[in-house]
Amino acid sequence: MKIYLVGGAVRDQLLGLPVKEKDWVVVGATVDDMLRAGYRQVGKDFPVFLHPKTNEEYALARTERKVGRGYTGFSFDASPTVSLEEDLKRRDLTINAMAQTPTGEIIDPYHGQADLEKKILRHVSLAFAEDPVRILRVARFNARFGFDVAPDTLLLMRKMVEQGEVDALVAERVWKEFERALIEQHPENFFAVLAACNALAILFPQIISSGTGLIALNQSVKISSSPQIRFAALLHTLSESEIKTLCDRYRVPTDYREMAILVSKFLPYYQDAKNLNTSDLLNLLLATDALRRPGRFNDFLLSCAACSSNPTTDWLLACFEAVKSIEIKELTEHYTGLELAQKIKEKRYLTIESWLKKL
Repeated sequence: MKIYLVGGAVRDQLLGLPVKEKDWVVVGATVDDMLRAGYRQVGKDFPVFLHPKTNEEYALARTERKVGRGYTGFSFDASPTVSLEEDLKRRDLTINAMAQTPTGEIIDPYHGQADLEKKILRHVSLAFAEDPVRILRVARFNARFGFDVAPDTLLLMRKMVEQGEVDALVAERVWKEFERALIEQHPENFFAVLAACNALAILFPQIISSGTGLIALNQSVKISSSPQIRFAALLHTLSESEIKTLCDRYRVPTDYREMAILVSKFLPYYQDAKNLNTSDLLNLLLATDALRRPGRFNDFLLSCAACSSNPTTDWLLACFEAVKSIEIKELTEHYTGLELAQKIKEKRYLTIESWLKKL
C-alpha cells in the first residue's frame, strides 16, 4: 500500500497558495485493507474513505470507462493493480494531475509543473471529453487563476458542446460551479470561457444579452466578496421573470434570487435616489424590508453601487438611519393592529419629509 497527496493540494503548494483541503490516493490496496486499517468507507460509486483521525479523504486509485451520457455515465476499476499514473491520467487538467510522496517528491507524469509556469489550463487526455462538468471546471479555474485555456483544450470543449454533452449536466452541478466562480478573483472569466466554447448560450442564455451585467460583475469584485452581491450585479439588467427562469432552472438558493430581483426592480430608485420624493423613499425602504433586515438592505445598496456610475449609497444610508432612529414606543401604547401599522408608516413618512427639508 502506497499513499500520495494529489490534486489541488499539490498544485496550490507549488503556487505558494494556502492548502485548504487535502485529498489522498491509495495505490495497491483493497477495500478490506482500508477497513482493517481503521478507515471509514463513505464512497458509493467508488471506494472513498475517511482517515480515522484527520477525517481527510483517501480514495483507492482507479480508472474510469465511459458507459453512458453525462458525468454519471462511468464504470470504475479500483483494483490494487491500478497504478498512480493511471489514476492521475483520468483527471481533468495537467495542473491537477500531480502527486506528492510522503518525503515531498513531486510525481508529474503529465507535465503539470510546466503548465503552471506557463499559466496554461490543458487537459490531461482525451478522457476529458467524457465528463461535461470539466467544461465548467476549466471556466472556474480560469476565473480563479486567470490562466489561458490551451487551444487544443478549447477545441475539445467545443466538440463536447456540439455533441450535446452539456445538455446532460444536472442543475446542482452547474450551480455549484457557478457559485464557486462568483467568489473567484475574475468571475467574469467564467462566462468568457463558456462563451468561447459555445456553452454559454446553452447554459445561461439570459447572460448573453447582458453585456452590462458582466461589466457590473467586474465592478462588484472591487466592492464585495459576497457571491450574492456579485450574482445580483450580474443579473441586474434582466427582468424579474428572466431571473426567476434562471433561478428555477438551477435551483438557485432563495437569498440569491431575492437579492437579484430586488436589484432588478429597484435599481432605478437607487440611481435616482436624490430626486425621489418622500413617498418613493419610504416605499423603497419598505419594499427592501430595510428596517427589519438592515444587513440585506446594505447588500442591496452594494449590489446597486456595482451597477451605477454615480453611487447614492451614503445618501440612502443617511435616510435609512433617520427613519431607523424614530421612537415608536408611544404609538404602541395607544394603537394596535392595522391602525398601529398605519401610524408607524405615517411617522416614518414625516421623518423622511423632515430629513429632506434639512438637506
